[in-house]
Amino acid sequence: MLLGVFVLAVISPFALRAFRAPARESARPERPFPWWGWLGVAITAIAWVLAWNRFAWFSGLQPYTFTPLWIGYILTVNALTYRRTGHCIMRDRPGCFLALFPVSAAFWWYFEYLNRYVRNWHYAGVGALEPLEYLVQATLPFATVLPAVLGTSEWLASFSRLDAAFVGLPRMRLPAARILAPSGLALGCFGLLGVGLWPQYLYPVVWMAPVLVLSSLQALKHEPHVLSGVARGDWRAVWQPALAALLCGFFWEMWNWRSLAHWVYSVPLVHGLPVFEMPLLGYAGYLPFGLTCAAVGFLVCRYGGTPALAPPRRRDA
Repeated sequence: MLLGVFVLAVISPFALRAFRAPARESARPERPFPWWGWLGVAITAIAWVLAWNRFAWFSGLQPYTFTPLWIGYILTVNALTYRRTGHCIMRDRPGCFLALFPVSAAFWWYFEYLNRYVRNWHYAGVGALEPLEYLVQATLPFATVLPAVLGTSEWLASFSRLDAAFVGLPRMRLPAARILAPSGLALGCFGLLGVGLWPQYLYPVVWMAPVLVLSSLQALKHEPHVLSGVARGDWRAVWQPALAALLCGFFWEMWNWRSLAHWVYSVPLVHGLPVFEMPLLGYAGYLPFGLTCAAVGFLVCRYGGTPALAPPRRRDA
């Protein structure tokens, strides 16, 4: 109950502001939905049917439906962004887009490592696998996480209501970076240490500490990060990826629900009111997870030799 009240207290003011924000009319017409977007829709639809049914002729490939589901989703959400803005990460920054896939695989393996301590989820329907089989079967879907979340964030940023709702908020007076960044870094590191010592109670830190560590390191180097705009009253870089991860989380949990190879949760203290396999309060973890995705995406695009992730050119100019 306390966790639920806290989550509602955090998100309610922003949700109310987004609901009240005016939606501006488009200054230019939408583009036709591209052919590769229709391809993504078709891939997702076919993979969905195959994932939720048990066809005898498809039994050998049944555990592998999750990857095509998300490849189709990634194509579709990039096509939706292109239709609204004429731009998308897949077309405009192909180097960044392709680099996200291998980084995403390593990125989610890190959370699999943390799960060895908290044991909040385990996999079912995969049978007994050799280590190499498990590596391949798990790495392929892991590689779609960052492209899906960042593509969704770019699409959400194209809506004027969400854009206007999170900018122009009261400025927050923050301590100097030389004080705040080391404090944030220490807090994140000690939080991760605490996960190993008291996983029963500190498992939410798994989702909050990584973005705190990454943002603190960037602040120590005097570089922009996902929390930079908060001091100016600009929360777009916070809430757009957070909402993107929540939206992706809904599809992750829904498609996982009736797939053969799926994960099952065991979350202490809040394991009730499930929506698909996930406890309702567990969805709150997707919000800070989205910030971590945005922080890693920024690093990939900046240090990978391609332009940094930037807000797309808005459809509503």
